[in-house]
Amino acid sequence: MAPAQATLAQEAAGTQTSNRMAQFVAGKKPDKRRFQRVTVSLLGRFMLENKREYPCQVINMSPGGAAVVAPVIAQVGERIIAYIDHIGRIEGKVVRTFDGGFAMTVNATPRKRDKLANQLTWLANRHELNLPEDRRHDRFTPDNSVSRIELADGRDYTCRVIDVSLSGAALATTVKPAIGTPIILGKMRARVVRHTEEGIAVEFAAVQDINIVKDQIS
Repeated sequence: MAPAQATLAQEAAGTQTSNRMAQFVAGKKPDKRRFQRVTVSLLGRFMLENKREYPCQVINMSPGGAAVVAPVIAQVGERIIAYIDHIGRIEGKVVRTFDGGFAMTVNATPRKRDKLANQLTWLANRHELNLPEDRRHDRFTPDNSVSRIELADGRDYTCRVIDVSLSGAALATTVKPAIGTPIILGKMRARVVRHTEEGIAVEFAAVQDINIVKDQIS
């Protein structure tokens, strides 16, 4: 095969690969959205135009937009900058609100959109492929798993610590405070970052020493 023909064949193969990726993200059927969204559960923080920052959780996302659950609802048309686990920095504008959150566009160059498509493909398939969770710190089950959580208004509830790391814990509990709510777990300050079937996941106010975690969560 001539060099020119070989180059054209390589370009065609690359185009086919890109088209397959686009079909996964965009879907084959026409939709109001330019891209089909992928269901995810990604934690992060976002900043409003007034420079105030809040925790958030992205519940679905595409290279062109995201649905964000947050303790504070942004206004339609407001510019948002967010830093999302596994994704990095994104920015865009709020296009609508819903109970407990808002939907935003994602402004990105074609190259950035391709990168987002790859990241979302990996996130969508990691459970099927049995890929690791990529948590920042290893988790363990404490010897004494019974603990208590206390809310800012003084209410407290018994909970069970499913697992814990130096930066957070998963708790089995009947009460599910809103995402972003500050709580005290045992003697440690934390905030709710995710809701689960069994209860909540919390992030500690600061990364802790393992001995401090073991001593203060119960």
